[in-house]
Amino acid sequence: MKKLMAIVALMSVSLLSYGEVEKLSKKNNEITVYRSPSCGCCGKWVKHLESNGFEVTDKVTADVQKIKDKYGINQSLASCHTAIINGFVVEGHVPADDIKAMLQTKLKLKGLSVPGMVVGTPGMEMGERKDPYKVVSFDENGKQSLYKAYEKY
Repeated sequence: MKKLMAIVALMSVSLLSYGEVEKLSKKNNEITVYRSPSCGCCGKWVKHLESNGFEVTDKVTADVQKIKDKYGINQSLASCHTAIINGFVVEGHVPADDIKAMLQTKLKLKGLSVPGMVVGTPGMEMGERKDPYKVVSFDENGKQSLYKAYEKY
């Protein structure tokens, strides 16, 4: 009987741990996107996120710049939309896999950006054309670093 109780206790702890991991995992997938009502590529990026497992809250606003200002997105990082996930800022057409990788790292980042509107990035697809681009990381002080380069993809 003691063995049975010990097994049940261990199973309960395991299930609790699994539940906590699942809860954390779900939290990691909740992203809020702020975008202009007139920008079609932003809607395509939202679909890219959803197809990669993110739960998106899509906030259409006439004043995206106000959101950029609030989160410290300067002109060198700026693109057409801004997203927030677990306290991180995601600016522009950042691939979903790079967002997932950022969430798993222990780097002290404020966020990631794909500055501008580069053809071939998620949401900016135009046939076979795929321009090279860089995903840039940035910290609270505005320091920018190369996070990942896409030359041929």
